[in-house]
Amino acid sequence: MVLCSRNLFDTIPASLPEELFQTLAESEKCRIERIVSDGHATPQDEWYDQEWDEWVLLVSGGATLRFAESDSPMILQPGDHLLIPAGCRHRVDETAAGQKTVWLAVHFETVKNN
Repeated sequence: MVLCSRNLFDTIPASLPEELFQTLAESEKCRIERIVSDGHATPQDEWYDQEWDEWVLLVSGGATLRFAESDSPMILQPGDHLLIPAGCRHRVDETAAGQKTVWLAVHFETVKNN
């Protein structure tokens, strides 16, 4: 087995016309990805509505999230993390302009209680 380490901040392009989504590791029921934003936001008329849970950590930069069931936006700073349950409609209102916003997202199958 050959092990190699990589740095979360490596290979970030200087210019990002669109958000960058990169899968770092995955299995049948889990995916870990790096997301890099540079002033990007979800279009005003769109919402994310996922069939899986997502845990997200804001590593650098800044972001404002909005949830369909809340009137107040959520402002994230480096180190902030949250669990977004499956079916929770949300969007990114803004990410920091002039600096890269790096996210670490873990998508996993929703655990259902019987």
